[in-house]
Amino acid sequence: MIYHTIALAAGFLLDLIFGDPRWLYHPVCLIGNLISVLEKGIRRIFPKTNAGELAGGVVETILVCLFSFGVPAVLLSLLYGHFPVAGVILETFWCYQLLATRSLKDESMKVYDRLVNGTIEEARYAVSMIVGRDTQELTDIGVTKAAVETVAENCSDGVIAPMIYMAIGGAPLMFLYKGINTMDSMLGYKNDKYLYFGRCSAKLDDVANFFPARISGWLMVAAAFVCGMDGKNAAKIYRRDRRNHASPNSAQTEAAMAGALDVQLAGNACYFGKLYEKPTIGDPIRAVEPEDIRRSNRLMYGTAFLGILICLIIRIAVGFWIL
Repeated sequence: MIYHTIALAAGFLLDLIFGDPRWLYHPVCLIGNLISVLEKGIRRIFPKTNAGELAGGVVETILVCLFSFGVPAVLLSLLYGHFPVAGVILETFWCYQLLATRSLKDESMKVYDRLVNGTIEEARYAVSMIVGRDTQELTDIGVTKAAVETVAENCSDGVIAPMIYMAIGGAPLMFLYKGINTMDSMLGYKNDKYLYFGRCSAKLDDVANFFPARISGWLMVAAAFVCGMDGKNAAKIYRRDRRNHASPNSAQTEAAMAGALDVQLAGNACYFGKLYEKPTIGDPIRAVEPEDIRRSNRLMYGTAFLGILICLIIRIAVGFWIL
């Protein structure tokens, strides 16, 4: 449908120009509220056993997916059936809200600003707003690495993956992806509370991100050449280190980013007071420095532009083929 193509292109541009519309309640927050409400109700119904937790998690996942996809699908179907212009406007606005290119840059640059113009305590606080690890003891290098890794990982989760799903199935499929992704961020912990209850949502998130993460990784390698970075090393490190993570998807873009910047990322990190030993990604060809946050954003933008270009070309080509 040409409407989806227009909405994707316009939504992408609006995101680049204006960033996240903070004056409006974000749809991901609505999905998050739904997840919390359903979790409380489901936990009261299902038995407090491993099997009960697992079954409850499956029900939670199914319900959130149905709501995430169904509500925007019904609304857009009604609008496109009677008021096509209104449908395009709404889908464009949703696309604008759900893409995070500008927001990712803005939030990471707050960390850069505090590293350069503020104190280490301020930089730690700024990076704590965008990462899940403990930040109280991070050095300036640790803060920088955390910010760069977040830009790399969220380039896939927050930009390329939703863009791909929008290109395939419009805003409803984009919302479905964001629902799955939000469930994983809220329920996908390997602790006593969510080991079984969050297992289904975590596995589904792995599946939903499998191809987008790999597409994002190769797009980032290509963007490294376009942006004048070390494209050859990006390709080398991507092929070598893209599996150096407990998640099958998270290291894909981190590896490409580390190679493009000629630095070493990842390694051991603390979460909730516990040290987790993690493999490194990339080679320490040079030391990590705050300027790498700016470089990571330039590479993320290059990746986003290549992604939207390919998505739009495919949609237009398919449209002409159907006609």
